[in-house]
Amino acid sequence: MGLFSKDIETLNDLFVHQLQDVYYAEKQITKALPKMIEKATDPTLKAGFQTHLEETEGQIMRLERVFEMHDERPKAVACPAIDGIIKEANEVAGDIADKAVLDAALIASAQAVEHYEITRYGTLIAWAKQLGRNDCAAILKETLDEEKATDEKLTSLAETTLNARAENVPA
Repeated sequence: MGLFSKDIETLNDLFVHQLQDVYYAEKQITKALPKMIEKATDPTLKAGFQTHLEETEGQIMRLERVFEMHDERPKAVACPAIDGIIKEANEVAGDIADKAVLDAALIASAQAVEHYEITRYGTLIAWAKQLGRNDCAAILKETLDEEKATDEKLTSLAETTLNARAENVPA
């Protein structure tokens, strides 16, 4: 027994385990985003989080399709990485009184989540292709494209507005 809940012997086993991991992550993100929406003060950031919540729900449905196409039932396995990212985001947000600084922190936390997802989906796509499952890879690519687009929007909002607002907060 290794790091995972059961022995992983093949690339297919690893692919399924990673699907379960990211399935868990997406479900945790749907729990975290409403809290982030509530804490955010910038209307554009709030709207972006709301849009991404809706996208995440669609991403969960896509993952369920990939499970089915791969003759597996959708199942989540705990993902300490996403739990840690979300825990850190909650701790940091709880320590910030100024709303402008809080928005900058929320956007940074959201980007940490996006970067995690981008790495996971990229790996899943590569493994799906290696396993001859271009059908699964195509569905996963839709989600990867959404995650990258969300990251770009967050970067743009941070660099054009929110970081400057946070910088101008008196010490």
